[in-house]
Amino acid sequence: MHVHLVFVTKYRREVFTKEILDDLSGIFASVCADFEAQLAEFDGEDDHVHLLVNYPPKVAVSALVNSLKGVSSRMIRKKHYPAIRRKLWGNALWSPSYFAGS
Repeated sequence: MHVHLVFVTKYRREVFTKEILDDLSGIFASVCADFEAQLAEFDGEDDHVHLLVNYPPKVAVSALVNSLKGVSSRMIRKKHYPAIRRKLWGNALWSPSYFAGS
């Protein structure tokens, strides 16, 4: 099964650089592998990312999204990118909402 996911940064801040998007791609692929899913496509802009994920039917999309957003937020914030530190405060990288289309 396929799902198209869109995650938006907190406050729609424009914080992503090419380097951050490259890191996110690897992080998302790793999380998908933990769920026996595959990150088929990934792309992003300054303030949001698009993912196309192939996932098995036994996986709940909400659980996959929760893990994708949680792990990526922790891993990216650990790297202390200046663009993110300047524009986002607290521990949040993502807006709490997301788009999922199948």
